[in-house]
Amino acid sequence: MIAWRAEIVGAVMRRALARSMTLDHDVTPIDPAADEVRRAGQLYVHIPFCPSLCPFCTFHRVKFRESRAAPYFAAVRDEIDRYADAGFAFQDLYVGGGTPTVLPDALAGLIAHARSRFPLRHIAVETNPSHLTETVLELLRTAGVNRLSVGVQSFDDGLLERMGRSVYGTRSQIIAALEGVGRRFPTLNIDMMFNLPGQTDAILQRDLETVLSLTSVNQASFYPLMTSRGSLPQVRERMGPTTHREQAQYRRIRRALEPTMPRSSIWCFSSNPDSIDEYMAYHDDYAGVGSGAFSYLGGTLYSNTFSISRYVRRVSQGQSAATALHRLTITERMRFDLLIKLFGLELSKSSIEEKYGGRFRRSIMKEITALRAIGAITEDARSYRLTESGLYVWVVMMREFLNSLNTLREDMRSHLTKERDQDVRLLEILERAR
Repeated sequence: MIAWRAEIVGAVMRRALARSMTLDHDVTPIDPAADEVRRAGQLYVHIPFCPSLCPFCTFHRVKFRESRAAPYFAAVRDEIDRYADAGFAFQDLYVGGGTPTVLPDALAGLIAHARSRFPLRHIAVETNPSHLTETVLELLRTAGVNRLSVGVQSFDDGLLERMGRSVYGTRSQIIAALEGVGRRFPTLNIDMMFNLPGQTDAILQRDLETVLSLTSVNQASFYPLMTSRGSLPQVRERMGPTTHREQAQYRRIRRALEPTMPRSSIWCFSSNPDSIDEYMAYHDDYAGVGSGAFSYLGGTLYSNTFSISRYVRRVSQGQSAATALHRLTITERMRFDLLIKLFGLELSKSSIEEKYGGRFRRSIMKEITALRAIGAITEDARSYRLTESGLYVWVVMMREFLNSLNTLREDMRSHLTKERDQDVRLLEILERAR
């Protein structure tokens, strides 16, 4: 019953996102740092380099080459300066990828630079199991990282091989590397996946038992398989046909983890109540720096160029890295807030009504009524909250939302040739103006 209701909601969301999450590409300058929003609490830094490219991954990533990565890190520092000089005062820094730790010293320098420009409280960094060396761990600890997130995905050697992740270690090597982290960081998160092709209930159960046995890990994020048009054929070729056990496996995950690792979002579970969770649910706005990074500021979605060479060139010349945007309507912004805030399980009525001048409930009454009718949310005088059945509904909705971002990434990659042509035309215009 819950599954088909959730998929219906997901189908509706797919159509809504297809209409609202399209990017406008233009040769005219686009500068997120010039946005009047200055309250953004989150700075996201994207490092797209990876030692190996996983077939299921839909993020912007390229094969690591130090000759490309070194100037890239320098450009990221310059883009950070654009936001600092514009008056932004970020409190949280999240460095994702890709694999941010491909150049550990450059990463530590980048974090130090960000700390010198912003009053940072929380610093989160992603990495892979094979990078959990003593040198890297001490660099990150000294840099002030307080949430380290390790991409594990599964502890099953067969799945790791088919996923193209055996390069990062076998089951025994990954476990040893994680336990070697100890208590260096207040939050040690591991990213895990479910509903994978070939992932039986027995494999998932063993993964869950392994998570619970790790003494160093105090947070686990379990994501459903998410694909795009471009990645789905690779997933099927490498891993086999996709499965339809998402709801049952999500139920198994909750049943295993919640007694000792209460959920802090729909798919994040933490044994430490002070652990730092995903940034999405806790900031109204965020800025993204780096090639392929998205920013959401003042109701506008911006995308930086996905061309790494163009990114480095534009930023080093003092230009904005953003090359596309979408201005959300007020209703689209309200729907986005409803989705993202309830990802964190609860939405405060007073804060959301204050943000929209008392128009929130009135404007999206249809959505609230529909979600209440299927038993996904409940409300009282203070807040909207997800129900037990609503947790899985939100897994489906977030999966569709993130899949829509995957589509945006594919769209941006398709514009790389057009972006190069635009650069040529702009140079010609400048030459004629001289």
